[in-house]
Amino acid sequence: MAVYVYSITAAGHPRDLDGLTGVGPTAPELRTVSAGPLCAVVSDAPQELRPKRRDLMAHQAVQERLMAHGTVLPLRFGLTAPDDDAVRTALEQRHDEYTQRLADLEGCAEYHLKAAIDEDVLLRQILQESPEARQLNDDIKAGDTNPDLPLALGELVAQDVLARHHALAAGIVEALRPYARQERISEPTGGDFLNISFLVDEDHQQLFLTAEKGLTSELGSEFDFRLHGPLPAYSFV
Repeated sequence: MAVYVYSITAAGHPRDLDGLTGVGPTAPELRTVSAGPLCAVVSDAPQELRPKRRDLMAHQAVQERLMAHGTVLPLRFGLTAPDDDAVRTALEQRHDEYTQRLADLEGCAEYHLKAAIDEDVLLRQILQESPEARQLNDDIKAGDTNPDLPLALGELVAQDVLARHHALAAGIVEALRPYARQERISEPTGGDFLNISFLVDEDHQQLFLTAEKGLTSELGSEFDFRLHGPLPAYSFV
């Protein structure tokens, strides 16, 4: 029977899974598959697997419970294998890789940061600081009907916004980088200009949080910072 794989730990890792169930409508029982010094937490896989809220929460609950007792390699939602033997074979064949990743993540957690800035504030800054943009805007307000003016202003503002977003993102990352072991930048979505995960060890977590709080205070209320963590280190497995 197909199995759903949640995470990988060292064989000696405490696995207190009482009260937790697996993904799927039948809430299958969790169990472990071991191979030498490694262990995988699995359950029977549902026939149809969809990222429903209940299942996402069940998957995350397993990671958080394991993370509370030591280092874990949290696997992405939806990973399945044909059977327990296939899981065991994967643990054996990728022994060195998994062992090294567990060592790399020991004592660490992921912090995920997204940041945005009020676009109206940014537009006002551009019109104040860019003579060319200000002139185009003034001409349009004065009644100039040249159809090229709005297009030119839009292109100029878009380029300036992108440049300012990049500069802001680089400054934030540079300020937080000293307190992280690794970082993983993802493409921002929506109105965000920054979407990044940091791998932070226990000795630097308070320094990291203090630095992030300082940035929030320094940059002001026009910025929207959303920091989530400590999380299982999905981005660094």
